[in-house]
This record gives sequence, structure tokens and C-alpha cells, in this order.
Amino acid sequence: MNWREHIVSVPEIAHGKPCVSGTRVLVSVVLAELAAGESWESVCRGYGITREDIAAVLAFASEMSRKEMVHLPEAG
Repeated sequence: MNWREHIVSVPEIAHGKPCVSGTRVLVSVVLAELAAGESWESVCRGYGITREDIAAVLAFASEMSRKEMVHLPEAG
């Protein structure tokens, strides 16, 4: 999966935040919907995107999470 074919950042759209290509659907919105328990099918229907777009969103998020250190509280 090459997420770069599905995820874009255009300054004139959503202030340059990552979106699904050809839409104004923010990557963060798709991730929030999935995290809230929405099904892929529901997200596809609700936002007019494809399963490949959702896979690209997840691949993009995975890559971005490896690039920045996030300090989490200790478990316990």
C-alpha cells in the first residue's frame, strides 16, 4: 500500500492538513471514526471514500507514529 497515492496535503484545502485525495475528508476524522468503533463500510458510505483510502489512512498514521516521539504516562 502506497499511502502517497491516497493522502494529500494542499494548503488551500483544510489549511494543509492531510486529507484523502480528491476530497476534503481529513485523515484525523477517518481515524477518529474508526477509533470510535465505526466500521470501514460505514466510514466509506458516510464520507464517500473507498476501503483503499481507509487502508492508506492507516498506513499514513502508522508511518507518522514512527516519526515522532510521544511521551506517555507510565503504566501502573
